[in-house]
Amino acid sequence: MSFPVYLGFGPLSLHPHWVFEALAYFLGFYWYRRQRRRQGDPVDAQTRRWVLCGAVVGGLVGNRLLYLIEDPVALAADWADPTFLLGGKTIVGGLIGGLIAVEWVKRRRGVVVATGDLLVQPLIVGIAVGRIGCFLSGLADRTHGTETGLPWGVDYGDGILRHPAQLYEVAFLALLYALMVRLGGRLSVVGDQFKLFMVAYMTFRLAVEFIKPAVSIGGISAIQWACLATLAYYAPHMPRLVSEVRHG
Repeated sequence: MSFPVYLGFGPLSLHPHWVFEALAYFLGFYWYRRQRRRQGDPVDAQTRRWVLCGAVVGGLVGNRLLYLIEDPVALAADWADPTFLLGGKTIVGGLIGGLIAVEWVKRRRGVVVATGDLLVQPLIVGIAVGRIGCFLSGLADRTHGTETGLPWGVDYGDGILRHPAQLYEVAFLALLYALMVRLGGRLSVVGDQFKLFMVAYMTFRLAVEFIKPAVSIGGISAIQWACLATLAYYAPHMPRLVSEVRHG
């Protein structure tokens, strides 16, 4: 396999990153509409629009900011380069930025009910599809793992076998999706699906980042620090979430 794996559509040859990113957004929105029809919505339509707007804007800001601070040296050298400033993003930053923005919107509008459960399955599907595009994009996407001697190591084109970290994430998300479907409405508290998703995903990313190349800041990467901060935020809910998973 030669990376990046361009996708042919008639006379067109398209980069996999853009194809799968577009597909991820499409499927995520489709899954959201599907979930809303099936489960209903704990908030009215206007409030949901505000929540979604906050999630999108906060996500866009968050995914750029965390990407920029991943490598402080590169940021200091290229801070005036628009290509650098707009060229990268990270899902962890997007989730955190979206969470902060949604909580701010809800506080401003006096919304006290949890609103994230409807977004769990769409997020899982969208992230998994997007990661396939990351894998097919090769080294340029900067989501690959470090060198490995394991038999499933992947040569992205430079003769070095690396952990296919993107595929590890797809496999993890498939398991997480199955868990969420199994638990369904069994969770006792509204909002626990989203909390469980965030705790599970941040725990996975905290672990998998150890086998991905990154700039160390105090012994771990900026993404890992962000994961730890998120897990600390949800720490008061973890005993209940663990109990619900064990008995679900």
